[in-house]
Amino acid sequence: MKKRILIAALLLSSALHAFACTSFIVGKKASADGSVMVTYNDDSYGKFGYLCHYPAGKHAKGEMRKIYNWENGTYLGEIPEARETFNVIGNINQFQLCITETTFTGRDELVAHEGILDYGSLIYIALQRCKTAREAISLMTSLVDEYGYYSSGESFSICDKEEAWIMEMIGKGKGDKGAVWVAVRIPDDCISGHANQSRITTFPLNDKDNCIYSKDVISFARQKGYFSGKDEEFSFRDAYNPLDFSGIRACDARVWSFFQKHDKSMDQYLPYINGDATAPSMPLYIKVDHKISAHDLKEAMRNHYENTPLDLTSDTGAGLWMMPYRPSPLTFEDSKGNTYFNERPVSTQQTAFTLVSQIRSWLPDEIGGLMWYGCDDANMIAYVPVYCGASKVPSAFAKSTSNAVTFNPNSAFWICNMVSNMIYPRYSALIDDLRVAQNELESYYESNTDSVEKSALSLKGDKRIAFLNDQLDKDTMKMMDRWQQLAGYIIVKHNDMVVKNEVDGKFDEISDEKARVTRPGLSQKVKDLIGATTGDRYRN
Repeated sequence: MKKRILIAALLLSSALHAFACTSFIVGKKASADGSVMVTYNDDSYGKFGYLCHYPAGKHAKGEMRKIYNWENGTYLGEIPEARETFNVIGNINQFQLCITETTFTGRDELVAHEGILDYGSLIYIALQRCKTAREAISLMTSLVDEYGYYSSGESFSICDKEEAWIMEMIGKGKGDKGAVWVAVRIPDDCISGHANQSRITTFPLNDKDNCIYSKDVISFARQKGYFSGKDEEFSFRDAYNPLDFSGIRACDARVWSFFQKHDKSMDQYLPYINGDATAPSMPLYIKVDHKISAHDLKEAMRNHYENTPLDLTSDTGAGLWMMPYRPSPLTFEDSKGNTYFNERPVSTQQTAFTLVSQIRSWLPDEIGGLMWYGCDDANMIAYVPVYCGASKVPSAFAKSTSNAVTFNPNSAFWICNMVSNMIYPRYSALIDDLRVAQNELESYYESNTDSVEKSALSLKGDKRIAFLNDQLDKDTMKMMDRWQQLAGYIIVKHNDMVVKNEVDGKFDEISDEKARVTRPGLSQKVKDLIGATTGDRYRN
């Protein structure tokens, strides 16, 4: 068993560097308010987080669109522009279509960059041209057929006012610019998710209402020697992204962390989550034992496996301050050459931006699409409401305000990162102060949505859009002001690892110097650990 674990850890060292994003889906009958919901943590080391915007437009016949790789800006080619494109803010468009992704990479020999359309370009082109999930699936796959697919294996969450889908796609390797793919509709009363591991296994071959796939998705696997059984036994995951320890423990485990909050039977999959690829794996989607709110989803994006066997605060890696984070890379060696791995939870320090989208069919589109948005780790930010009708990005969320190597106190990304990086090293001592600000803001935003939407409904056309833009500016500045205040508060309160006392919500300026502070020291758990590991060295 020990040898097997070490081999698995070695697999992690070569694979986990690419394992990044997380996306969860909630069907409309599984949500508390009847909305379709989808989430996204865009995780990437060193990436600058900002709120993207593509304005609606009319385009001349023959106009071309240049394609740039979403990850690094490399120019890939061009395709004809659509005559009309829609307003897109973040990952949602003016018709409430929302698309997110996670990369599963898949078989190395199928990654050849033969085409010109990478996964990011596919997402934003579809958002600019499509009104429904089915339209997006049709467009994305037809574009790949014509112009080729540039990226490795990818899972897409594609959701509209009525339906939620997961589509998985992978290229065909050197000499073939196309891709194979399958799209499965998530039942309305279910939840699903993906996190850098392909999750579609077998699928219905004759149910076009709920499953669409490329005509060669099975025959290509046969041709490459990935599959030899009956068509109805074909598993997309097993053919194109076979399970290994890293795909389970660092990827599917994140989906399990979401599922187990809403289905008490999910502990049956712990043998699988612990890395046993021979154990029964989780289904693509599950029914829930209670309805899920947008607030629940925000908390799901903050998860570190708390109160499960994978809890990151339960071992010495958590340090003196019980930190549920680990520095990258995800593998490390001890002085004897033994290789180990760190858990990879949903919430991670390298998140560039995060979102939770509510897609609500009963409201006009401009108001119905409500995307809760933030830059940096979901656990460390307050989600700001962004309505899909908004046509301007606040300067704090704008790409032009800063970049990945330039600190700017007017940038939401940098202010949020400043606060989170203050808290990480002394997590248990400081996190409650952030929670106060986080809960204060999110409670305000959540309680204020009814009033905002009522006001927006009373307006029409450009006046409604202008109102939504103004509201987004106000809500963003409220977050920025509160987070700047929080940064100063934490520095003063916890300076030199003591805690300044407060009287009636203000720091005590009257007491003598020694009485003005409390010295909490270390937790009892850490004290006991020090005693147990140092023997008599510090005993008196």
